[in-house]
Amino acid sequence: MQKLYTEAGICLPDIPWNRYPRPQMVRPDWLCLNGTWDLTYKAQKLKIVVPFCPESLLSGTDLAMDYGETLEYSRSFSVPESWVGKRVLLHFGAVSRVAEVFVNGTLVVRNEESYFPFSADITDALLPGENLLVVKAVNDVSCKHPWGKQKIKRGGMWYTPCSGIWQTVWLEPVPARFISALKITADESRVEVRIEGVETGSILFEDEVIPFSGGIVRFRVSSPRLWSPEDPYLYRFSVRAGSDTVESYFALRSLSIRQVNGIPRLCLNGEPYFFHALLDQGYWSDGLYTPADPEGFERDILAMKALGFNTLRKHIKIEPEQFYYDCDRLGMVVFQDMVNCGKYIYFRDTVIGTVLGLFGRGDIKLNRDKEARTAFLAAMAETVRLLWNHPSVCLWTIFNEGWGQFCADSAYRRLKALDPTRFIDSTSGWFCQRESDVESLHIYFRKLYVGRQKRPQLISEFGGWSLKVPGHSFNPLETFGYRKYTDREAFLRDLKDLYEKQVLPLVFKGLCGAVYTEVSDVEDETNGLLTFDRREAKVKPEDLEEIAIMLRQAIRAPKTGT
Repeated sequence: MQKLYTEAGICLPDIPWNRYPRPQMVRPDWLCLNGTWDLTYKAQKLKIVVPFCPESLLSGTDLAMDYGETLEYSRSFSVPESWVGKRVLLHFGAVSRVAEVFVNGTLVVRNEESYFPFSADITDALLPGENLLVVKAVNDVSCKHPWGKQKIKRGGMWYTPCSGIWQTVWLEPVPARFISALKITADESRVEVRIEGVETGSILFEDEVIPFSGGIVRFRVSSPRLWSPEDPYLYRFSVRAGSDTVESYFALRSLSIRQVNGIPRLCLNGEPYFFHALLDQGYWSDGLYTPADPEGFERDILAMKALGFNTLRKHIKIEPEQFYYDCDRLGMVVFQDMVNCGKYIYFRDTVIGTVLGLFGRGDIKLNRDKEARTAFLAAMAETVRLLWNHPSVCLWTIFNEGWGQFCADSAYRRLKALDPTRFIDSTSGWFCQRESDVESLHIYFRKLYVGRQKRPQLISEFGGWSLKVPGHSFNPLETFGYRKYTDREAFLRDLKDLYEKQVLPLVFKGLCGAVYTEVSDVEDETNGLLTFDRREAKVKPEDLEEIAIMLRQAIRAPKTGT
């Protein structure tokens, strides 16, 4: 198979993404199965580079997909001799959408969702020496399951679908009784760690050995150092149970809603905080759902921090855990969307809100598909379980612009029961109901404003202005954006005016955060602050640094703004 190069001209290694993929629970011994696999598709025999989906450049397949057809991946592997006598776990970061996994002809696991990791104990299916791993994957782009912004007929605000394996595949040896999961809950000084899979053991933290029984340990941190984007301090610890040891971390921080100068504010560590945010779709020009290397997340995060932003709204997509770890350690708040289920209807879900501005509507009958409702609620619970430990995740978004929305008040109560520690945006955009921690508006074609509800105010989408950079666009013929520019200076002038003359005055009226659309261009969309290939930045740090300072100052100023 020929060598594959990223958009930046970097040659892919033989084993891409060869980094331990679970930063919240690390073991020293593992084996990455990324790299070149055999692929059979509609009688074609191909080679594919995992973990890149077959629609992407980095997969090396150049495959035109018929959705609903089976992709059959296969490769051989051998278990290291040092693993003999241990249980062997096979892990998948994510496969889109249905996956059946076979080891030496034995079905070891079946998974039906596109965005979540899954595993199997394959010990009993292993043979001495070489073993055969087969994955049969079908992406039907079903609206009855979480599907995000992928569409078979891509274009405009819809993107190329992602099929098959799109995150790391890996093996891990464990003892017969092993630590299967950690659930870490912390505030400004207290920590609780729930250890699943074992009952007794100990935690090593700051040279202190803390024993536990019943799978739970609680302790306090003296002289706590609180996590924030300005000081993203992480405390490291290890858990030992029998012959199993894992490394992990936590951060100390609190989230609350308080009245400050007569205004309801979102507070981080007890102080009002302005969430200066960008929409982050999580698409890459060469890898689609998957950046070429794990450092891709870090590069985006640091580029946005350099521009003064402190928050990313991860838009209807769940990333590999590396992204959330990088946000934890580098200091970037995450507003995490649930991935939408249900059919998208253009007039109902876009025209009514974006163009007509008709936001009030009951939602009991908006999405009547029982299968989609069930899948959405199950995925919501799994999203919380998956990302619970990450201190950077500070807000959940349940529904976005009515897509698949149903019974938002009930969903809010369900989510609040699952996670009472974080903020919840029940209905981002429109069709707001009665229960939400914030009032959340999308404003694209009119002057910015705040709502009338007596709760913290978010403008959870705005801007979306297009500046197309020649030579760095996915589609030279089509351009999607809410205002179009050809001159960089005019774009920058108007962008600064938008923040200084519209966003900033609203902070004194209750605005707690604003999410500009968006981090990077995505296919036809050319409204990013970076181009799709990430080679060009449309603004420089010095262009926006004063805006970030003014927003930080304004959130704590008196109500009058004087």
